[in-house]
Amino acid sequence: MNSQSERPLIELRKVCMDFAKPSGEPLPVLADIDLALRAREILGLLGRSGAGKSTLLRIAAGLVRPTSGQVYHRSMPLTGPSEGIAVVFQTFALFPWLTVIENVETGLDAFALTGRERRERAESAIDLIGLDGFQGAYPRELSGGMRQRVGFARAIVTGSSVLLMDEPFSALDVLTAETLRTDFIDLWQEQEIPTTSALLVTHNIEEAVLMCDRIAILSSNPGRVAAEIPVSLAHPRNRLDDAFRTVVDDIYALLTSRAVVFSAAPGQLHSGFARPLARASVSQMSGLLETLAGAPYHGRSGLREIARALGLQVDDLFPLAESLHMLGFAELSDGAVRLTPAGRMFVHGGTGERKRLFREHLLEFVPLSAHIRRVLEERGGHRAPRVRFESELEDHLTRRDVERTLRVVTGWARYAELFGYDDRAQEFHI
Repeated sequence: MNSQSERPLIELRKVCMDFAKPSGEPLPVLADIDLALRAREILGLLGRSGAGKSTLLRIAAGLVRPTSGQVYHRSMPLTGPSEGIAVVFQTFALFPWLTVIENVETGLDAFALTGRERRERAESAIDLIGLDGFQGAYPRELSGGMRQRVGFARAIVTGSSVLLMDEPFSALDVLTAETLRTDFIDLWQEQEIPTTSALLVTHNIEEAVLMCDRIAILSSNPGRVAAEIPVSLAHPRNRLDDAFRTVVDDIYALLTSRAVVFSAAPGQLHSGFARPLARASVSQMSGLLETLAGAPYHGRSGLREIARALGLQVDDLFPLAESLHMLGFAELSDGAVRLTPAGRMFVHGGTGERKRLFREHLLEFVPLSAHIRRVLEERGGHRAPRVRFESELEDHLTRRDVERTLRVVTGWARYAELFGYDDRAQEFHI
């Protein structure tokens, strides 16, 4: 990796992105993003779902114009897609009516090439990515891993120096994803592909440490670069090495500290009850509490250890851990999660005791649930339309966050028998 003084291939300066609320007012999604992708490095962009990672990647690719700020490609303002930048998406995005080689050739549509030149370049990319012999196959005949290889070949065939990857391995099974990651790193290390810089969007902490030279941690609401972590480990990297574990643990600790700030100080981020709730069901939270209470954890575990034991990624584990922290059943600190006395009472309680305890904590620590209950108590018939609460939340949250938050609080309240919801009538009720 070259020094920071060298000219970045991609640079984002004070980039902001707003989406429109139903009222027409702007809702910040990304704020003051300063980020540089340098030559001969893989830069990881790590963060939770909803942090704006994919939006940021599309801005860096020239596919989306930011609300403010500027993007530069080789020191020149980027005003749209560039021939020097290629993208690999999370979904395979292949044309089902085209063969493998025809799909790869679509990457050359913007180039003035003869049919023979297109075919030769496509053949070379297919051979390089390990698909030789499948040129005439259709996407439906390929496994998920092979279809994603076609996506990589289509990006590589352009000869672009910058490759932007939007969670390219997340749709694959564990073994296929590991093989494809290893193959990509081998091609990268041996400089067999034209790519000189890569940006990898991921929510998988170990994937980021396995592949990247530097990792930018993106916070949420709105998305900001909270920290940058260099990864100086030599390739090939071993998940079991102490140095590898240290970097992973440092990232977990950093994400944990930000999760605690988010859970403990919602008023700094949103107004009153308009706190976005993470995707976490009562059964999932109960399972995590019971796992923590048992051997070998006995009430406390590092997040990395329990994530690996349960096969959870950051987007699976953190919503559960943060919700338990917010509800007062667990505490997050220094990359670890620990049961509180209330959490132990929940684990050892019967069904009735668990419901009573959850109800008490829901009213005390989740302002939205208390707000809905209070409105229902004050209204005749003890019913209120869903749209009433949607309109209140939409002043502070994105439409997606509103939908998720109401879905989560409804599930929690039903379990606690705090209030119910009639989906057909679109009404809350006691």
